[in-house]
Amino acid sequence: MTIRILPAIGDPDAARAVSSLLHQLPDAEPAPTVGDSAALLHALAGAAAQGAGAAAAGAPSVAGQPSAVEALPEVVLVHERIGPTPALELIREVALRFPAVGVVLITTDAGPALFSAAMDAGARGIVGMPLGYDELAARVQAAAQWSAGVRVHLGGSPEAVSGPAGTLVTVTGAKGGVGTTVTAVQLALAARTAGRSVALVDLDLQSGDVASYLDVQFRRSVVDLAGIQDISVRVLQDAVHDHHTGLGLLLAPEEGERGEEVDDRAARQIIGALRSRYEVVLVDCGSQMQSANAAAVELADLALLVTTPDVVAVRAAKRQVRLWDRLQIRKAEDTTTVVNRLTRNTEIQPPLVAKATGTQVARTHVPAAFKELQPCVDAGRMQDLDSRSTVKQALCALAGELGLVDSPSVRQGRGSHRARPTLTGRKRKAVTPGAAPASGGVPGQASGLASGAGPGPGPRFGVRRGSAAAAGPGPFDPSGPYEEG
Repeated sequence: MTIRILPAIGDPDAARAVSSLLHQLPDAEPAPTVGDSAALLHALAGAAAQGAGAAAAGAPSVAGQPSAVEALPEVVLVHERIGPTPALELIREVALRFPAVGVVLITTDAGPALFSAAMDAGARGIVGMPLGYDELAARVQAAAQWSAGVRVHLGGSPEAVSGPAGTLVTVTGAKGGVGTTVTAVQLALAARTAGRSVALVDLDLQSGDVASYLDVQFRRSVVDLAGIQDISVRVLQDAVHDHHTGLGLLLAPEEGERGEEVDDRAARQIIGALRSRYEVVLVDCGSQMQSANAAAVELADLALLVTTPDVVAVRAAKRQVRLWDRLQIRKAEDTTTVVNRLTRNTEIQPPLVAKATGTQVARTHVPAAFKELQPCVDAGRMQDLDSRSTVKQALCALAGELGLVDSPSVRQGRGSHRARPTLTGRKRKAVTPGAAPASGGVPGQASGLASGAGPGPGPRFGVRRGSAAAAGPGPFDPSGPYEEG
């Protein structure tokens, strides 16, 4: 979000100092300084009139807000020596005439008496002199977020909310080696390609590999933010690495033992600061639960659990879901499971994973194609994965299903055999109702997925060679409750 700032400062020296700091603020758009109270009110009234004139001429409003409100700056800075109207009287008049503008007072006396009087007049904060970058940035950002909230109520458009409205997505592995980091990295790259501002956070604090997958060497990590009580914009900028793909990376520490310094309080504060700056925050939580990544899963808008279609991984996924439920971190029905490395001959299919874990299973499944990934993994350049790769296409489709990108194919649905490719890339043959099964095949479910008693709908990918339905149930039997062996 771009923050438009209008400084009203009568002292030339203070005006130069404020202007210099404002141009250093990220996403800030400072206007030329006005020198007195009359010029400030005239500028605000002119902006409102210009916006109202545009609305009367039929120009569309921005984000559903009235054009008169949208044309006003989000933040006004008022210096204590502004004249001829006293500063507190000027703040009161601005608050009454332009209630969607956040006003910040700049003063040499930041004591409690003046603070109380400024709040009564309608100010949204006070910045003490001599000016400091961190304090100014924090007050401007807080006033801008408040202004955006007021404009939402005035315009009736909840989509205009800024600040901590960024989407938080966590990616957790059922166990190590199921593809958690690859999934997180590719989802982040897909959202960035779609034009969204994205932060990728590595909260696998002891063995995080995001830096290795993206060929990054950076001295800052998430641990550097753990002991800071108030994370300012400048502090966050110093800790986040700007990758050449456009991603903002907050990496795990090189020394795994330092991960203990990041507790749940620090994780909540760090995630809140990132959500105020980025539209999408993706967190790689690894497969081991600690207080920091548990807090991230609890706060997440979308919690993904990655598993592979084998007995050990599915059992681990169920243990993870049960752990979250016991600790009241997240309910199973609020978790989305992603099935990775799926093949047509895999005995355990996604519906069985959904039944075993009690979670929702994403409609998009990731095929097993490690040969496509191996060159990029070995080079540590996952961003160079070929766009024709079946793995990348599947993860981009998953990003569309999750709402991280706009995907027409996901909106149209993926239910038809003819509407989507097979996992192997070969075309499916049309199945005619009533057709006889292939030679050697037996109607009903495949071995290990049903008891084989009586005819029924065939398996999703057909009967496996050399298998018979009469062979009895496999390691997972959906006809009865799932129990760990």
